[in-house]
Amino acid sequence: MTQHLAAPSTGTSDEAAGHRTGWWQDAVIYQVYPRSFADGNGDGMGDLAGVRGRLPYLKELGVDAVWLSPFYASPQADAGYDVADYRAIDPMFGSLLDADALIRDAHDLGLRIIVDLVPNHSSDQHEWFKRALTEGPGSALRDRYHFRPGKGANGELPPNDWESIFGGPAWTRTVNPDGTPGEWYLHLFAPEQPDFNWEHPAVADEFRSILRFWLDMGVDGFRVDVAHGLVKAEGLPDLGTHDQLKLLGNDVMPFFDQDGVHEIYRSWRTILEEYPDDRIAVAEAWTPTVERTANYVRPDEMHQAFNFQYLATAWDAAALREVIDTSLDAMRPVGAPTTWVLSNHDVTRHATRFANPAGLGTQIRTPGDRELGLRRARAASLLMLALPGSAYVYQGEELGLPDVTDLPDEARQDPSFFRAEGQDGFRDGCRVPIPWTREGSSYGFGAGGSWLPQPTGWGELSVEAQTGAAGSTLELYRAAITARRAHPGLGAGADVRWLDAPAGLLAFARPGFVCTVNTTGAPVRIPVPGTVLLSSTPVRADGDTVELPADTTVWWTV
Repeated sequence: MTQHLAAPSTGTSDEAAGHRTGWWQDAVIYQVYPRSFADGNGDGMGDLAGVRGRLPYLKELGVDAVWLSPFYASPQADAGYDVADYRAIDPMFGSLLDADALIRDAHDLGLRIIVDLVPNHSSDQHEWFKRALTEGPGSALRDRYHFRPGKGANGELPPNDWESIFGGPAWTRTVNPDGTPGEWYLHLFAPEQPDFNWEHPAVADEFRSILRFWLDMGVDGFRVDVAHGLVKAEGLPDLGTHDQLKLLGNDVMPFFDQDGVHEIYRSWRTILEEYPDDRIAVAEAWTPTVERTANYVRPDEMHQAFNFQYLATAWDAAALREVIDTSLDAMRPVGAPTTWVLSNHDVTRHATRFANPAGLGTQIRTPGDRELGLRRARAASLLMLALPGSAYVYQGEELGLPDVTDLPDEARQDPSFFRAEGQDGFRDGCRVPIPWTREGSSYGFGAGGSWLPQPTGWGELSVEAQTGAAGSTLELYRAAITARRAHPGLGAGADVRWLDAPAGLLAFARPGFVCTVNTTGAPVRIPVPGTVLLSSTPVRADGDTVELPADTTVWWTV
């Protein structure tokens, strides 16, 4: 039986934009990385019981929905993004009964649940792939993946020159049942993650069934992993270059952002529309431009898409204004809300990115100036929450957590860390379990330690340490989310009105509201725009002017 929120949002019609408006238009969505959020059974690994026990914290934080990274049955070659069974819970996280209880409890609290969906690839332990290998060449199941003969006199070379995102070739050669070298299969990520062939109707049928399974369980939406990767260019043509990772995000690749993906999402939208209470789909789509990202959220496709261009923007007023304008301009014609995100499970936390010089990318190995990074992170968070649209918060950013940059090599588990020439492989630093208490085993994460080592002093950043503490980052987030919900000028919308401001500053207005941001390293004096509603560092007006401290955002009511 389908579960529902106790008081579901009905949504309204917006004929001009072509979209139904609903809860997602201005939602604050909190990403939970289940391994690292809370451990309910004391085995050192986070689980669904742990998440369920901490739902009241998320309710108090004020978020609208919770997005859960994968918890499906998986060999965990890539932290659950290698799925062996899309309708089962991995025992390390619990059971389907735990998932059901989590969804019910969330709905009772007025929280919505979004689950991760991984349609680009499966685990090599998925039943389809295991049978494809066992049955050998000619197996009908091989058509559901990308199996190809190799090049060279004896098929000893990969079928094309594509490179894995995790490093090395994107192809692995199989061994036939009789022990002889066999065909190759495509994996854009780890070899344990073979790519599905979405040209095969059985793949499309299977995922429509998976959607219905979880919608019937009561989930409110799906975050679609590698949404840009499902369709490959016809013939799987060579790219003709090496160092292909440097091209990602700059060009349309033969394996990413192909136009054929959009027909898939149109079919999914029809399924979502069959269910009540505004079920949604969110695209993780790394595209060359915000305009191409907008293609994923046209009125008959998905509801939201992550704004990675914004995430990757430096702490610089001119750059931020440009990406804000570009983002709003791109989404306005398709009637979709712009999304804003600063951190997630794949990038260095923004408190550490902003602690380092600009231009180092989104995976950084040095701690930088932590005091500076936290000050900028707090200011950036207030800026993000002031912008029109929907905001995503990654677990622990509301505590101001930095990345753990000094994890020992023997503790790391990111698969790309162990492969040459791939992603930097330092994603473990943003995945260290978050602290709940000042002291105790794993700072309240669980009774049995922590699957990644937590740094000394982690407890001083904990929920316990920051709750009720004036000026703490946690209380800043609570106040900002509360004000965002209460103020009629914040939340949904498609525009900001820029105001004149000195170099290095941003100032924009929304109805009854002004946001000022100083991205410089020095205080700047400006005319007082109104009454202070909230600020990332303390400010004090002096008559008709106010001095904005360095790296500070202030919200004003007008």
